[in-house]
Amino acid sequence: MIQVLSIASECAPLVKTGGLADVAGALPAALSGQGVQMRTLLPGYPGVMSSLSGASHLESFDDLFGGPAQLLAGQAEGLDLLVIDAPHLYQREGNPYLGPDGLDWPDNPERFAALSWVGAMIGARGAGGWQPQILHGHDWQAGLVTEYLRQMQGADVHTVLTIHNISFTGTVDPGRMHALRLDPARFHSEGFEFWGAISALKAGLMGADRLTTVSPRYAEELMTPEFGMGLDGVIRHRRDALVGILNGIDQSIWTPATDPMITPYDNPKGKAANKAALRAEMGLPESEGPLCVIVSRMTHQKGLDLVLQALPALLEGGGQLALLGSGDAELQNAFVNAAFGPNVAVRIGYDEAFSHLMIAGGDAILVPSRFEPCGLTQLYGLRYGTIPLVALTGGLADTVINASPAALARGVATGLQFSPINSDTLRHAMARLCTLYKDRKTWLRMQRNAMSQPVGWDQSAKAYAALYAELVAG
Repeated sequence: MIQVLSIASECAPLVKTGGLADVAGALPAALSGQGVQMRTLLPGYPGVMSSLSGASHLESFDDLFGGPAQLLAGQAEGLDLLVIDAPHLYQREGNPYLGPDGLDWPDNPERFAALSWVGAMIGARGAGGWQPQILHGHDWQAGLVTEYLRQMQGADVHTVLTIHNISFTGTVDPGRMHALRLDPARFHSEGFEFWGAISALKAGLMGADRLTTVSPRYAEELMTPEFGMGLDGVIRHRRDALVGILNGIDQSIWTPATDPMITPYDNPKGKAANKAALRAEMGLPESEGPLCVIVSRMTHQKGLDLVLQALPALLEGGGQLALLGSGDAELQNAFVNAAFGPNVAVRIGYDEAFSHLMIAGGDAILVPSRFEPCGLTQLYGLRYGTIPLVALTGGLADTVINASPAALARGVATGLQFSPINSDTLRHAMARLCTLYKDRKTWLRMQRNAMSQPVGWDQSAKAYAALYAELVAG
């Protein structure tokens, strides 16, 4: 049994702001059948501490980046956890990264340096008699693990870093070097220096034994200036260590036949009750075209401004739009104030249960992201027979079979893709969506194809287990 410590800043369902949490929450169970025992190291946020059961004390720290702390072991939501109980760093309500003003907590560098430090310590000498063979860190918040391992003599542990979104680099002024317990001799291009600043992500990219990201296409994109966010040169330098492994979804939660948050169904025709319920909930009338849904953070990355520009094409084709999301205030206001008439409904905020009804009740789900490392909502759409209309990028390109003439002729299409990513091509894709929807035989075939696609963790778990085994074999 390979022993792995997953080091993450969030983990569903305990704390979640995005796809990283879903991956961290799903991997332990997915890997348990692959000869891997995974424990997860998390910051002791209020929601994590209140959920922890069977807690036992493993270690005390007199000064963990500004205050006393302890390392606890316990369980929560079926997860085997190690938790850093450091009230001065983590005992804060709300978002794990943002203060009440919507800005990053000023001490985020120290908060997640502590996560990396404790992870490295466990890798170097174990905790409570347990010794991991592999440290698997996620994004910049675990990027400094390899730097700290260098300082801990005798560390005999392998390291993996997964890039969920390279646009967050964990960058901070070099004046914080001492506070972050970093070796000034490592402040250079082969270490953690990034354009004159400290970058936790750069440290991990340079130091980890293996790098993974969340789709094969995104792995390729990261090596280009367009997607690499200034780190494309680093990625090209480490290309032999990089592999793209698609995310999956938790099918114990996302399965339409057993979903308690909707009217369950096991074939496309069973969606009708949920579509009626969604229309009633959102105040939408009957319509001859497809009911399209968006469940998303409202940011420039997600391409929702393109939807505003292209939406008339959907409405002219008899379609409708229901949106659930929150984020950028300007985008929120633009959707709320747009005078598109009765066939557009917007709900600002996020509601996990309602998101299930949105996806179950929609005919199609729109994911027009400018970049998308993997994406999960298109996978939910496939699972629920809700046809994805996606931008041709990252994991969206890897998971949706475009309704090209060849794919339609062979009867294998599962959705629509558009490229280049702009409002004109999205407008054309929306018009095509409306046309396909009216061909009921073709549409039903696409729905059945979508619902039969493998979107769980089976294949991805095998890929991670093979990567771990390769490292351990040395």
